[in-house]
Amino acid sequence: MSVTAAEGFVAAGCHAGVKRKRYDMALVATEDRQAVTAAAVFTQNKFAAPPVILDRRLLAANGGKAAAVIVNSGNANAGTGAEGLADAEEMGAVAAKALGVDSSDVLVCSTGIIGTRLPMDKILPATPKLAKKLSKAGGEDAARGILTTDHKQKEAVVHGSTFTLGGMAKGCGMIAPNMATMLAFLTTDAEVEQAELQAILRDAADRTFNTLNVDGATSTNDTVIVLANGRRGRPDMKEFADALHKVCEDLTYQMARDAEGMTKMVLLKVTGAASDAEARVAAKNIAENNLVKCSWYGGDPYWGRLLGAAGSAGIAFEPEKTEVAYGGIIVSRGGTNAEHDQDAVAAHMANEKIDIEVALGLGSGAAQVIGIDLGPGYIKENSKTS
Repeated sequence: MSVTAAEGFVAAGCHAGVKRKRYDMALVATEDRQAVTAAAVFTQNKFAAPPVILDRRLLAANGGKAAAVIVNSGNANAGTGAEGLADAEEMGAVAAKALGVDSSDVLVCSTGIIGTRLPMDKILPATPKLAKKLSKAGGEDAARGILTTDHKQKEAVVHGSTFTLGGMAKGCGMIAPNMATMLAFLTTDAEVEQAELQAILRDAADRTFNTLNVDGATSTNDTVIVLANGRRGRPDMKEFADALHKVCEDLTYQMARDAEGMTKMVLLKVTGAASDAEARVAAKNIAENNLVKCSWYGGDPYWGRLLGAAGSAGIAFEPEKTEVAYGGIIVSRGGTNAEHDQDAVAAHMANEKIDIEVALGLGSGAAQVIGIDLGPGYIKENSKTS
């Protein structure tokens, strides 16, 4: 019950009929229905879905507060224009009525297929039923209700010395830096000012969710929301920030392991770049390169593809200064082969989690991304609308 682990939060999930069989709606709310401090980060895709537009507007208008978040999966309500925005508003208003709160205090999220309006004839009747199901034990059902092509729910919790912080997330494909096709909802009983909460969430998202790169595609609906009700008073802020980072990191790794078609998860570090910004560009270029990703699927330590991707990234690059290591074993130095223990490298490549470092030897710039391989499973999942 991670999203309800903190004092004062309840949740529920249900099958409304947006999807054929699986749970497809979720609701998270404050137990006393009071609006509490809320912070959020959203997709950087300019083709943002109506729920994102609505939530940005609501939080800007009320100074960062919310009493509930209602979510549907199976349909992103993206590419739906003014009608889609009206549907998102109605979805929030019906949830607000069922909860007895103001509609300005209900955030709305959607995830799923793009370009099709929400089946409001299914969502609206299910919403009051969902509100009646709210309970402390409803966290797991809520985590199920937000999934799309995920295989399992993703939940995490940290018990601090004076607070609890928990959360749930979904995300599989269409994942790139600047978040993923992902939604994440966090709750805490700590007392944190809105500006502080926003800054801590932004930093945590940058160091976790924004390092995950499955396929280079930034979704239209990405949203991370954290609610803080302050029931247990003000925490040690460093401990709280560390806890928020830890929960986000845990959820990020769970998303990577459940990515569409994934068989290998790669922790890729680019070091020695001319700047951190250039390191990030190189890491993104490598992680999104299909030849690189195919070699990961095959367990092939093909360092030439890594350097080829880095060298084409438009950054400062001098082959004779580079080194490439798999699992800490240097396989290339100065832009060519380096003598190494091939059996040890092969053993590392057989693992589900692979560590790779591309050292550019030019400065102190560094970046890290989490990438996955490219194999038949990903192609099968994305060869049709899903």
